[in-house]
Amino acid sequence: MRREDKNALIDKLTEQINQYPHFYLTDTSELNAEVTHKLRKTCFEKKVKLVVVKNTLLKKALERSGKSTDFSPIFETLKGSTSVMFTETGNVPAKLIKDFRKAHPKPLFKAAYVEESIYVGESQLEVLATLKSKNELIADVIALLQSPAKNVIGSLQSGGQKLSGVIKTLSEREK
Repeated sequence: MRREDKNALIDKLTEQINQYPHFYLTDTSELNAEVTHKLRKTCFEKKVKLVVVKNTLLKKALERSGKSTDFSPIFETLKGSTSVMFTETGNVPAKLIKDFRKAHPKPLFKAAYVEESIYVGESQLEVLATLKSKNELIADVIALLQSPAKNVIGSLQSGGQKLSGVIKTLSEREK
């Protein structure tokens, strides 16, 4: 491959790293065409972009990305076949990998860059799968903020019904 071609690939990878806030590194080697097609289809449905990369080009792209994160722990995982899963939502690829591995032995999890943190090793997959996304956290906060207001409104509404019932009873008694 010519140097210009390599630089073009590195630039494209750098652009994708900067475009997506999260990415996962996986090993999808030794999957047959049918299983690979299923994985790619599942990724597409979950809005995850799956790209097979050369380790040296990915390393150079990470170095050029301009992100303030130290990617050196990820560099140690760049051995063998590497596929990158780019995503907008941090926990989606972890859930996708776990679900897909119920029927197939791969993809194997290598590392991830999620919420400006680096996760390395298979043991981190469970942590990432249970990690709440930004939208889920916002929904939880809104639900917590709404709960006291709903209780006050409910109490006021039920109190008004009780008060009107007492007044009605007293007015009927006077007759």
